[in-house]
Amino acid sequence: MEKKIEQRFSVSFSYPVHFTEGLFEQDNPLLADLAGTPGKKPSDILFVLDRGVCDHQPDLQERIEAYAEAYRNKIRIAGSWVQFPGGETAKNDPGLIRSLLTAIDEANLDRHSFIAVIGGGAVIDAAGYAAAIAHRGIRLIRIPTTVLAQNDAAIGVKNGINEFGKKNFLGTFVPPFAVLNDFQFLSTLDDRDWRSGISEAVKVALIRDGEFFNRLEEIAPRLANREPEAMKELIIRCAELHLDHIAGSGDPFESGSSRPLDFGHWSAHKLEQMTRYRLRHGEAVAIGIALDATYSSLEGRLGEAECLRILNVLKVCGFTLFVPELEEKLDEPDQKDSILYGLEEFREHLGGELTIMLLDRIGTGTEVHEVDYELYKKAIFSLQQYESVSHVEPERTR
Repeated sequence: MEKKIEQRFSVSFSYPVHFTEGLFEQDNPLLADLAGTPGKKPSDILFVLDRGVCDHQPDLQERIEAYAEAYRNKIRIAGSWVQFPGGETAKNDPGLIRSLLTAIDEANLDRHSFIAVIGGGAVIDAAGYAAAIAHRGIRLIRIPTTVLAQNDAAIGVKNGINEFGKKNFLGTFVPPFAVLNDFQFLSTLDDRDWRSGISEAVKVALIRDGEFFNRLEEIAPRLANREPEAMKELIIRCAELHLDHIAGSGDPFESGSSRPLDFGHWSAHKLEQMTRYRLRHGEAVAIGIALDATYSSLEGRLGEAECLRILNVLKVCGFTLFVPELEEKLDEPDQKDSILYGLEEFREHLGGELTIMLLDRIGTGTEVHEVDYELYKKAIFSLQQYESVSHVEPERTR
């Protein structure tokens, strides 16, 4: 006897992304209103803090405690404060995940409690992974503090940590309960972290919105000068485009091989590994964008003038577009310390079929499943030449 039962159901997901300033000021009820439930006991919140944010804002914990006291009828700080080191260290050390899971257990959190993570994209990724696997999911509030996290890393549905030397080898797809972008956190960023998130905006503009790229080209000097209003404009539009793609792609949990939002990322992920994370993610993405744009031009897809516009925007914003690691073992693409091996790792990560995004023109991408390694070598040498002769420098306020 044979019998088959076909199970099919759908689940609707919804979460807000807020843009605010002074999240922990006592006259800003946003967090308390989101987490609190009228008529019920205060909601428990376990806070996970990026150590780098604490270093720049030593009174942060004190401000959060005062905020929680002011809204004690809605929220309650649960358990011990948890701190993670910033950057990829947060995703490379499995002991940190264990420490957060221990804190969750000791605080007696349940599926109706909250974890609020405050920090950069890597810390949010790692804390989100722990939140997703504890009790099969504790509600997560993301409070990103970097440009890259506010316009990209923290607003999607992915969580992950690194393992076996591979980026995001362990991870989950779990939407957050809410994302709270507080622009005031950006004022304490160093120049590298301020700059890094710009590359993700350039990326999404190149594949989805040519007018946005034109606008980025216009405000690039202001971004390089760290003008807050220009950055707010970039973050909000970039977040809108990312969220539109997640909602409208038909594949929000990436069950297929199409990942247009990873334009420029196959080489970026590899460069992060090869430089032992000396390169920040956004810096590596800028190089990856430049490489794939140059390859698109050499292949005849993208006009040479458009390619130059892309490189110049990245350069005006302050990015370096060539690093020596790009040249390592180019003739040995099957070696793990060759940038071209990143294509194989990307194929594996996608589930078997290589799918990368190239550009037909600014604002329009196209997916391909095969590439020419020799042409990529030419693209690398072209970037090296561009970097050596380019005199485009970010404009600075005098």
